Amino acid sequence: MATSELQKRLVPFVIVISIISFILLCIPFIEPPLKEYVASFMGATEHQMGETAISLFENILRIVKIILWMTLIISIIRLINYLIFGAALRNSNTYELSGLIRNVISIILYIVTFFIVFQGYYPTVPLAPIFTGSTILGVVIGLALQDTLGNLFAGIALQADESFQVGDVINVPNKGFGVVEDVSWRGVKIRTFQNKLLVISNSVLGKEAIEVAPRDNLNARIVFFNTLYANSPTNTIHVVREVVRNCENVSPKIRPVVRVRNLGDNGIDWEIKYWIEDYSKYNDTDALIRERLWYAFQREKIEFAYPTRTLHIETKPQENVFVETDNAIIERLNNVSIFSPLEDEEIESIAAVSAVRVFAPNEKIVRKGQKGNSMFVIHRGSVFIQIRENGKPKKIKTLHEGEFFGEMGLFTGEPRTATVIAEEETEVLEINHLCLKSILEENPALVESFSQIIEERRIGLTEQITELKTDTKIDSTGVFNSIRKFFGLKN
Repeated sequence: MATSELQKRLVPFVIVISIISFILLCIPFIEPPLKEYVASFMGATEHQMGETAISLFENILRIVKIILWMTLIISIIRLINYLIFGAALRNSNTYELSGLIRNVISIILYIVTFFIVFQGYYPTVPLAPIFTGSTILGVVIGLALQDTLGNLFAGIALQADESFQVGDVINVPNKGFGVVEDVSWRGVKIRTFQNKLLVISNSVLGKEAIEVAPRDNLNARIVFFNTLYANSPTNTIHVVREVVRNCENVSPKIRPVVRVRNLGDNGIDWEIKYWIEDYSKYNDTDALIRERLWYAFQREKIEFAYPTRTLHIETKPQENVFVETDNAIIERLNNVSIFSPLEDEEIESIAAVSAVRVFAPNEKIVRKGQKGNSMFVIHRGSVFIQIRENGKPKKIKTLHEGEFFGEMGLFTGEPRTATVIAEEETEVLEINHLCLKSILEENPALVESFSQIIEERRIGLTEQITELKTDTKIDSTGVFNSIRKFFGLKN
């Protein structure tokens, strides 16, 4: 593709250069016959008029030659510019600087070659006094080009310093904030985050203090939030750090920093410092982090602080917007096949200690390799199971309301064999292994029933999703022993 594009660009230059060169080569051969024709056409009796016509013809021919030579030189210079500055340096970091240098060099070459060509055909005509002899003309031209030259030299200085490149995010105080789209000899075009195009001249930029977020750099962002004094700072730091690490566009190369910014009037003021991969999307990333924080705080019973100046006699904790009745949880667990061996009283005891957790769309519920000690029942919404194939994530199965996952972590404590992600806003019931410990101690016969159900489900999943096969094959006896060992049951 690159070679064909280069050929398309070069063909017009080659054609023009070839045609003009051919014409210039032919002119010396056709010039004498044309002069003779002009002389014979005017007639011998009109000798004075014939000389005038021949002189006029020669001047016209010289002007045509000058035009042809300048056209040829301009074509050659543009061809060289494209090959050196356009094709060779387009992917380099100095492409914008090369554009400015190209314009300056081209103008100088055009002027110099014009002087050489013109003096070659009119050696007796002095051009230098025409351009430099008039003081008034020089002052007028200087004043007229004052802003243009200022922009040109300021642009050269900015790009020679490599202050910023196309694709960088820059902030010019009191002017604008956005992504650099183009750098020219006149100014810089900035695409603001309101999708407006802002054009700032180089002379103005040269006088400003510019804040630059380079596109190939891990730039840091800070997001603020607050919590009540009743919440544990250690637990808050752990929860928030995990939330930020799993957000898109957050760099995994540097660990996010969560720290106390201030002990405020209404609660603890926090700040999150994270490093972003694409700074032009910082608004979306900040918003995603705040959204995920809200869901994580709902799950972990962490409360946001709210400003108030009202005196409270009794502090009322914030209510969870996702509250399920005991009857709804019991009904859901009764329909889960893996709990079919349990009596109603045992189902009710599990429902009483089950945790209701809500996850945001595309938020990871469990990760492959994570240590497991609980299982999840989908109460509302849906999830999908994801594995990595050839280094890329692959979606292999979707689970809906009433289905469950993670049972091996609940009964045997095995690490998670796949990553499970919420497909939409999803509410799950998390059942910890401690909920079953007292039930299995009172009724050890349930271990055999659970092991048979787990093995049947495991075989079914293996047949449907071959990617979920584990390296260690566990038969029903192995599951039985693993359950007893995990729960510490005596033989």
